[in-house]
This record gives sequence, C-alpha cells and structure tokens, in this order.
Amino acid sequence: MGMEVVDISIPGDRDEFYYKDTLFGAIRIKSPITSVGCSRDGIAQSSGSVLNMTDSPFFFGKGNRLVAVGCNLQQQGVVDSHGAHQDFNECDQMNNPDIYLRRRYCGVGDTCVNLIGHHKCVQDKTGAIMIGVGAGFGVLVLVAGIWLLKKFYKKRKITQRKKKFFKRNGGLLLQQQLKTRDGNVEKTRIFSSRELEKATANFGEDRILGQGGQGTVYKGMLVDGRTVAVKKSKVVDEDKLEEFINELVILSQINHRHVVKLFGCCLETEVPVLVYEFISNGNLFQHIHEESDDYTMIWGVRLRIAVDIAGALSYLHSSACSPIYHRDVKSTNILLDEKYRAKVSDFGTSRTVTVDHTHWTAVISGTVGYVDPEYYGSSQYTDKSDVYSFGVILVELITGEMPVITLPDSQEIRGLADHFRAAMKKNKLIDIMDARIGDACKPEQVKAVANLARRCLNSKGKKRPYMREVFTELEKICSSPEDSLVKIENDDGDDVKPLLPPPTW
Repeated sequence: MGMEVVDISIPGDRDEFYYKDTLFGAIRIKSPITSVGCSRDGIAQSSGSVLNMTDSPFFFGKGNRLVAVGCNLQQQGVVDSHGAHQDFNECDQMNNPDIYLRRRYCGVGDTCVNLIGHHKCVQDKTGAIMIGVGAGFGVLVLVAGIWLLKKFYKKRKITQRKKKFFKRNGGLLLQQQLKTRDGNVEKTRIFSSRELEKATANFGEDRILGQGGQGTVYKGMLVDGRTVAVKKSKVVDEDKLEEFINELVILSQINHRHVVKLFGCCLETEVPVLVYEFISNGNLFQHIHEESDDYTMIWGVRLRIAVDIAGALSYLHSSACSPIYHRDVKSTNILLDEKYRAKVSDFGTSRTVTVDHTHWTAVISGTVGYVDPEYYGSSQYTDKSDVYSFGVILVELITGEMPVITLPDSQEIRGLADHFRAAMKKNKLIDIMDARIGDACKPEQVKAVANLARRCLNSKGKKRPYMREVFTELEKICSSPEDSLVKIENDDGDDVKPLLPPPTW
C-alpha cells in the first residue's frame, strides 16, 4: 500500500502512549511522537523531526515496530495542517498482506463498506436465508409427518370400526353359510362399504329412489356396469342378527322372475345395507293413483300385474326351500319394469317359518290398511296374512282408491277393505269400480277378480284361500273368466266396521 514505517520505540506501559481500539491490535496515538523516516507531502523529513500523528491509526509491524497508516500521503490521502490523515480505510487493512496483526472490523461473513471517517458492516443475508429455508422445510416436514400420522390412525380407526360392525352384523356367519351352500357363493356378494359409497356417490340425496319407515333406497352403479338399488336401513335389532343372516342366505336363493333379486349386502356399516336389482318404472302405487292424460294402467295391464304378484307370493309361500312370509305386501312394494311386469320387493320384515306355518311376534309389522285384522288381534302371522294384504292390492286395482279412504258423505275414515266388502254385500261393485277402466274392461273379469278379492279379505284367516289357489284362479280369469271356480264364502258374523285410528307401529 506504500506505507512507511515509523521507527519509534514505545517505552514503559503502552497505555501511556496509545489505547487498544479492539482486541485485534489497532492502536491510536494519544500524544505527539517523534517519527523517523516518514515523508510528508512526498518530502523527506529529517531524523528526529516532530510530526503530530495524534489519533492516527497504527498497526504493529515486524520487530515490534509501528506501521503508520498515512505517511505516504501521495497514495493514502490528504494531510491536514498537523499532518493527520483525514480518512483511514479500515476495510483495506483487513486484507492487507503487509500488516502482521490485522483488525477485523466486521464479523465473519459480513461485508465491510468504507465511509469518510468510519465504516459500516453489511450483514450477509445468505446464511439467514438458508437458515430460514431450512427451518421452513423442517416445519413443512413436521406438519406433513403429523398429517400422515393422523391420517394413518384415522384410517386404522375406520378399518377397526368396519371389522367390528362386520363381526357384529354376522359377517363371519354369513361367509360360512355361503360357503356351505353349493352354487350360492357367486350369486350373493358381500360388498365393502367403499364399493357402495362409490356406487351411490356417497349416498347422495340426488340418488334417493324412495324413503320409508325402515330406511332409504338409493340408486347405484356397480363397477361391472349393473344398476342396483341400495337399501340403507335405519335400525336393526342386534338380538336378531343371526336370524337376519339366516334369512339373508335364504333370500339370496330366491330365483323368481317376479321377485326382485338380492345381489348381496354390506355388513361393514352400523346397520346392514342390502343391494337389489334396480327396477326402472316406479311402483304400483304411483301408477294406480297418478293423474295423467296418457293413462297406461288399463284393465288388462292391472290384471296381468295381479297375476305376477300372486305368482311371486305363491312361490315364496310354497316353492322356496323354506316358506317365506313377506309381512309387508302393499302397492308401494310392487315394482314395475319398463314392460309393466311386476316384481315383489322389500323383504325387510320378511320371515322364514317352521313347518307349522306360523310366526309369533311381539311387535306388529306392516302398513295401515293392509294389515290382517286377525294378526293385529293375535300377533300370530301366517301365510293367510299375506293373502289378506294381497286382497287389498286387488281392491286397489279394481277401484283405484287408496288403502285408507274418507267416505264422502260422512267424512268417516275407513279401510278400503271394509269399504269394498260392504259394497260387495250390497251388490254395488259398479259403484266403486275405477271409472278409468270401465270402458276397456271385461265386466266378467272384473267381477271374478272382485269375488276372489272378497275371499282374500275374509276376516277369518282359515276361510281365505292359499296363495297358490289365488294364483291359479287369476290365471284362469285371464284365460277364461267364465270357467273360474271362485266361490263366494258367506261371511257369517263378519260385520263391517269403520277403521280404527291407525295403530302406532
């Protein structure tokens, strides 16, 4: 740097002549000293001349000699009247190889910026940025780890819950039952809850086909392309789960063209979910009672529907491996396909029975207007109870009326069955017949079906025909009504009474 060496000695304690600016060794002179060999304004000074270098910076050099910064003023700066150096570039001295003892004016990694009379240190932000990025990445990894851990435990909890429901709902028993029955393992599937959630768009409201007291039915699409009806029940009696599984196995064996096919079930949910084939054209109740100019429910269609229903119930009662009583036969549980062929559905309250063909229950099941009065009084359900409910459907087909009606004259609420029987006793069938079928029907067919319905609605169950008889008679009425062997039983002691207030079941 062109610095010259001031040949001086420092007698006594150094603090008498200078003070340390930092621990790195920079000193400043407190009083005038005698300098030797130092030039001023480029002119050599005689040995021993006095040069006021007060407050000028010095550094230790070789042999304990001081290096005066600013003696060679031509390169270092401008000298004032006393020879003092106006500015000392501290930043240059940090990297000066001629100085043995250097002062570090700034911290490690900082940048020194020289200013007139002083300097400043600019902090290197690279390290801070790297620390910030590292800390941010660490926080991100921590959050991601917590999220994954939470997701893992949540998934594990759901899996354990599904296993619990599957076991409680008799899944293990059902699997065993299906394996022991030849040919039925492939026919009935045990669906996972995830499959059905995907099939029904998470049981979305726009997929609802119908709602009832027992549950909700959703439209679904399986991965194999089949359209299904998924019935999600509301409650289940845990004490009867084993019975439910046994009945489910039996229902899975039903193979009749007029019975809605059960594809399988899901037991991973709190309440078992049943999966049936999807029938596209609504239910019989909707078609009977709809108001439309393009009315399709002419008499011929109604009679064919009656034959379909009777055939299905006859099969359940006598042709299945074990007799099955539907227990909730009504027009809303009769589904129609695009060709108006009937299929019996909703076996939620169905029961298989023993050889005595009776079933005792403490809770009355069924729908007001369709319930067998004998069953309502005795709590003993038989195959004849299904016959009574079917008789009400026959009357609906004939009259087009609701199962519970209000009489126009007296505003009295009465069951359709009682109203029909009263009209038949008075020979007033024509007065209660649906006007929409009057022009296109065959009167002898309507009368034959009405007589059969009257037998089905006999207040005494033993006097009602069996479903196989009903089915046979309806087939004969379709082919040749005049050859029908329908007999009209005398309803001795069969008083017609108004419908009692609906029971709360």
